[in-house]
Amino acid sequence: MSEEMNAVRIHEFGGPDVLQYETAPQPEPAADEVLVRVHAAGVNRVDTAVREGNFGEIPFPWIPGWDLSGTVEAVGADVTEFEEDSAVYGLVGFPEPGNADAEYAAVPADEIVEKPETLDHTEAAGVPMVALTAWQALFDKGELSEDQRVLIHAAAGGVGHIAVQLAKSQGAHVIGTASGYNELFLRDLGADEFVNYRETSFEEELDDIDLVVDAIGGDTREHSYEVLTEGGILAALVGEISDEQAEEYSVHARRVGVRPDAAILSEISELIDAGEVEPTISTTLPLADAPEAHEQIEEGHTRGKIVLHTGD
Repeated sequence: MSEEMNAVRIHEFGGPDVLQYETAPQPEPAADEVLVRVHAAGVNRVDTAVREGNFGEIPFPWIPGWDLSGTVEAVGADVTEFEEDSAVYGLVGFPEPGNADAEYAAVPADEIVEKPETLDHTEAAGVPMVALTAWQALFDKGELSEDQRVLIHAAAGGVGHIAVQLAKSQGAHVIGTASGYNELFLRDLGADEFVNYRETSFEEELDDIDLVVDAIGGDTREHSYEVLTEGGILAALVGEISDEQAEEYSVHARRVGVRPDAAILSEISELIDAGEVEPTISTTLPLADAPEAHEQIEEGHTRGKIVLHTGD
């Protein structure tokens, strides 16, 4: 009989109240996996979409979460790059089950890397999904280079606040949109210009933008085409993109779908340890309070990230 652990699980789709904190079987690592004792797990908007049933069919019971930071408890027979007690973090399993919201998770060894030395586990757990999303939007899809002008919508959010720092680290001119409350926060992160979306229509103030990173969609997406320079790129994190609109404005529209990437995460770790990127954790909650974490995300306007801790 396998050992047990505490975990958050859902047995049906629904609101935050379907998140149950309960005992579950402790996983055993396959040959190419590592058993991680989870110290902290990051919560992302996609977790709420899965819970509501907007991510397609999933096997029940489902342990949410794809971001984790912890220590290696055991390694599979084929794993040579990690040892017991190594501090690791990563975006694991996505879009298949990551099972991060638990005391233990068996994860692919090729999807985790050593935790940045300058971060504790709580800080590290807030990094992988948003940082990989930001990187892939800026550099893989957005082809951002030094001195280009990048507009980042929802710049104070999870993806946005990391994107500001990554873009700045590569020498770009960074413009962020957010509420006025976040102006000083974003300027401290390196934003060169700031647009308070509650008071100003960005499309009336900006032009000649090389790249727009859009995590909002809707009207924001529509107006983003207007500010791009000819040949510019719109990197969309949510919703559908329109090839017709892109052609109308002589720009490119590309959908960003995050994926685990240990090599890129290692590069991000180096930037973190060099002091060029720093995650902001707005709220830290016990694992048992996962419903509250989901409620806060659904309320919106969260600065940085929300992280669950296991108490270790």
